[in-house]
Amino acid sequence: MSALLTIEHMKTDIGQYKVLHDVSFSVPQEGVFVLLGRNGAGKTTTLRSIMGLWRPSPGSVRFREEDITGLHTADIARRGIAYVPEDMGIFGGLTVAENLVLATAGGTPEEGRLARIFELFPAIEKFWTKPARALSGGQKQMLAVARAIIEPRALILIDEPTKGLAPAIIDAMADAFAEVAKATPILLVEQNFHFASRLGTNVAVIEDGHVVHQGAMADFVADRALQERLLSLSA
Repeated sequence: MSALLTIEHMKTDIGQYKVLHDVSFSVPQEGVFVLLGRNGAGKTTTLRSIMGLWRPSPGSVRFREEDITGLHTADIARRGIAYVPEDMGIFGGLTVAENLVLATAGGTPEEGRLARIFELFPAIEKFWTKPARALSGGQKQMLAVARAIIEPRALILIDEPTKGLAPAIIDAMADAFAEVAKATPILLVEQNFHFASRLGTNVAVIEDGHVVHQGAMADFVADRALQERLLSLSA
């Protein structure tokens, strides 16, 4: 099976800073692909470069065998790639319902998809008419993911979804993400190794702007010496 998304020799500079030096990996057409690495390794820059928010040069991004390198972000999104940034990007002054309507192509959420979102994230239905700023951190994250899946997507990029969340919320989110991934592949950037290893089917590790490891998540979880070397994790 060909890869859904292929990154080859991506290099991204932000102003005078050279952030990505040589990033290459392939995301399969199913499951959760996890991008791991220490703080500042280049994980968020990789997602933003895929989405065209920052332009890699040189390097290439191929999606469904099409070269999308250099396309505008809106054009990339129209090809079925959704992006949930680390800051979630929700509109706090709008209601939960209005946030979802804005993410819907036709202006009206499809009933079946909306019912599925309520099933995955009950808080969305509970706070439907409330302003998004009134939600807790975990509920805002759920809303951000709900916006990403309110329309059919081919791939979802999610950046640090568990940051600052309570363990009980993280567990609930892991269950929801596992359900989402049954229908839509996810490229996940995450610092919480327990969360990442619970969800991930494949993994790549970035260090100083380079991919230094790529393989099956199960193999990475079993290799504690490799975890310690690449992520400073201890048993």
